[in-house]
Amino acid sequence: MSGVSRETQRLITREDCVLLVIDVQEKLVPVVSNKERVIENVIRLSRFAQIIGMPVIFTEQVKLGLTLPEVRKELSNVQTVSKIYFNCFFCKEFSDEIEKTGRKTLIVAGIEAHICVAQTALYALPDFNVHVISDAVSSRTPENCHVALERMVRAGVVISSTEMFIYELLQRAGTDEFKTVLQLVK
Repeated sequence: MSGVSRETQRLITREDCVLLVIDVQEKLVPVVSNKERVIENVIRLSRFAQIIGMPVIFTEQVKLGLTLPEVRKELSNVQTVSKIYFNCFFCKEFSDEIEKTGRKTLIVAGIEAHICVAQTALYALPDFNVHVISDAVSSRTPENCHVALERMVRAGVVISSTEMFIYELLQRAGTDEFKTVLQLVK
């Protein structure tokens, strides 16, 4: 595995992860490809985060409406960061929220993959271990999403899936937590 650092090869832990849900908003979601799959997986990720006590940060790009109600209701106690920048880190409130968590592994979901998701993920390297959840991101066109994922991989972002991420953090079967989470992946 030449060209891939040991850091990006290792398994992640729940104690170091924070979930970022980027711009899953009323005016943007209707125009993205595979929107139903993305929303379903963002909800699954949000529910999982709540079960295991993982911090979550929602962002909203100004003038694109609110976070979808079905997503928002999963974590009604999470504050949403409003932003004008595509790269979330250019928003001081976002950077402050990330810093408060003290965590170094960013789990990224949302839209659009080739704009806000990619700019945020690429900028976070090398200060953070960045995992983009491929079935929880999208763009207006499948091509833009594909190009974004390819570019992020080449830069060192880890591409994962909702189930892969969930099972990686669970680490074992047979626990009460596993039984609770199993309902999310059935």
